[in-house]
Amino acid sequence: MFDTLQDRLQSAFKNLRGKGKLSEADIDATAREIRVALLEADVALPVVKEFVANVKERARGAEVSGALNPAQQVIKIVNDELVSILGGETRRLNYSKNLPTVIMLAGLQGAGKTTLAGKLGLWLKSQSKSPMLVAADLQRPNAVQQLQVVGKQAGVTVFATESGNGVGDPVEVARAAIREATRTLHDVVIIDTAGRLGIDEVLMKQASDIREAVDPDEVLYVVDAMMGQDAVQTAMAFLEGVDFTGVVLSKLDGDARGGAALSVASVTGRQIMFASNGEKLTDFDIFHPDRMAGRILDMGDMMTLIEQAEKVFDEGEAQKAADKLQGGSFTLQDFLKQMEAMAKMGSMTKIMGMLPGMGQFKEQLENFDEREVGRIKAIILSMTPAERDNPKMIDGSRRTRISKGSGTQVKDVNQLVDRFFDARKMMQQMANGGGMPGMPGMPGMPGLPGAGRRAGAKQQPKSKKGKRVSGNPAKRALEAKGGAANKPDGAGAFGFDSGASEFELPKELKDLM
Repeated sequence: MFDTLQDRLQSAFKNLRGKGKLSEADIDATAREIRVALLEADVALPVVKEFVANVKERARGAEVSGALNPAQQVIKIVNDELVSILGGETRRLNYSKNLPTVIMLAGLQGAGKTTLAGKLGLWLKSQSKSPMLVAADLQRPNAVQQLQVVGKQAGVTVFATESGNGVGDPVEVARAAIREATRTLHDVVIIDTAGRLGIDEVLMKQASDIREAVDPDEVLYVVDAMMGQDAVQTAMAFLEGVDFTGVVLSKLDGDARGGAALSVASVTGRQIMFASNGEKLTDFDIFHPDRMAGRILDMGDMMTLIEQAEKVFDEGEAQKAADKLQGGSFTLQDFLKQMEAMAKMGSMTKIMGMLPGMGQFKEQLENFDEREVGRIKAIILSMTPAERDNPKMIDGSRRTRISKGSGTQVKDVNQLVDRFFDARKMMQQMANGGGMPGMPGMPGMPGLPGAGRRAGAKQQPKSKKGKRVSGNPAKRALEAKGGAANKPDGAGAFGFDSGASEFELPKELKDLM
């Protein structure tokens, strides 16, 4: 969503790099670039003015003039100010001492409240809570039925005494839900209220009446992150009408500029608490201002990546995989297990997007074909257990059989096997050098450019033994013709163009290894 803002800020910082001292003109020029970047991203004008003024004031201060690297110090200042407008510290839910805790959702129609109620319910279940969803949106057609479907998908109880579609009293439904939750020992109640197409006084009064009737511990304003400047005006209207206590960003995976949504926290004084970044019920998590600022500045989000990895990677299995890597016995079966675990973390595009410095590979990430992961899995599953344990035994006839069984071509099998050996070698080096033992499949997955030799690296002198003949029939045919057998045509095994420039892990990630 914030690609445009990221690109413009990187352009603003580019002119600062390499300068030992910043002049007044340098600071003014950078401030102008930052102002344009924020305005183009649809950040509210009052927020932009305050942001730029703070950056200029701090950039002229001692923290920059006395710094060894002024450019990096300015980037740090921008990062600090971004964290500030995004709400500062991470805000957690306030739970009531007297159960149940009541959470009320409010927002415009189409902002995604009903789906978000299910996501929040599922997230609360993961926090060892027992949530109950309340269908108090009795205005929108089939809103009650939609909440019931979402609740069933999330495995969360839904309280729905009215069919909706304009029938029933939402205030009484909310009251009855609190009584039912107390009786059935549900410790959190999530009330889904009616949305509105605009600032509707009647529905706003209804939301206000629900708040007065149930006295919620949290009132969360759900804002569509793809909204323009109206997001700020609408937020102020809801603040006055229902006095919300926190903000939830929905549709954060959209392609809009999104700056207006990020202005809400600064303008209303209410922090962003959660963010929804996908269609799945699991695409929902706590909003961390510092991590979002890091993503915008292309510094990555390693903490979120590590947290997601910890959820899906079993520590014991990860240690076994690390031991196999160090011993050189990592097999395609082990690689398949790693792929299946990584699939639980989300799409490869999202995972790679959390790495520092990936902003320069946006085009490759946008062209990334997620279906390639499924094709690779199909190829491995078409192998016998013996072939997965010992890929060296896969000769020409076996490759033909595997390609037919997986619905792919022989060259796809050739590429996977050859790149697996390259990746295993690289991963073994990383594991022996203190790499990421918990995720041995991640940095060197077959097909990622750069999985083999790094760009600019010197080739090791070849042994003067007799000429080796490849076990790959396609390679042997190319070698006989003098062709470059190790250069597969078309896209790489994971959807990257094999002719693209070599991919190298960013310095920040290398420092962690």
